[in-house]
Amino acid sequence: MPIITLTTDFGLTDSYVGAMKGVILGLCPDARLVDLSHDIAAQNVTQAAYVLAAAAPYFPAGTIHLAVVDPGVGGERWPLVVQTGRALCVGPDNGLFSPFLTEPGACAWALDRPEFWLPQVSRTFHGRDIFAPVAAHLARGVLPGQMGQLISDPVLLPLTEPVRHPDGHVTGQVIYADRFGNLITNVPAAWVAAGRWRVEIAGQQIAGIRAAYADAQRGELLALVSSGGTVEVAVREGSAAARLGVGVGAAVDFWPVEGAISP
Repeated sequence: MPIITLTTDFGLTDSYVGAMKGVILGLCPDARLVDLSHDIAAQNVTQAAYVLAAAAPYFPAGTIHLAVVDPGVGGERWPLVVQTGRALCVGPDNGLFSPFLTEPGACAWALDRPEFWLPQVSRTFHGRDIFAPVAAHLARGVLPGQMGQLISDPVLLPLTEPVRHPDGHVTGQVIYADRFGNLITNVPAAWVAAGRWRVEIAGQQIAGIRAAYADAQRGELLALVSSGGTVEVAVREGSAAARLGVGVGAAVDFWPVEGAISP
């Protein structure tokens, strides 16, 4: 039974998500539909890319990920299918699938064969009229190459990597802020696993990296390892984003404290 996940910025107030599901089930009644998130901030492609990439590894091989966060809908950007060793992705060619496209062996097809779309295509709702039917056809066994042309230059989001400096300190940045106000950084936990560190963000200093939220006092600012394996900044039972007044793109510095023992 094929699995199709859905990630959008549509919310659940309107009929948009329901219409996409109706198209899919009309073409592939056996599809299992899983909602990843429909609360992506409007037009926030970077946020959607992070959410999708964070969830995708936990789905079975062969899962189809349908994602629509599409500020350029109706414009010149291609509709896209991306294939990796474990998954297929369907959505706009705007960087949304950057984490998948950087996997070894990933391929992308620009969808240019309207026979796999709905008969009438709106300029404002490609999620319903192009992406949903394409996902359903993939679930029925149609190959990506039957629906489009292989391309070598899909859009990639700019990627900022953390840096290890000669003096031992590490710089990174916030790449995601979740609904709790936790600030997820791009610094791998393995980089700061040994020794003790002082974390600096938005003019604030945090002593050490904790193992869990419970290791801090209520309302205390702390750094810890996120579920995704990078360091995050949080406030126990509060919002670090609100406390610090920062979000995605904020700089984070990690300074080694010599002669101390890791907490």
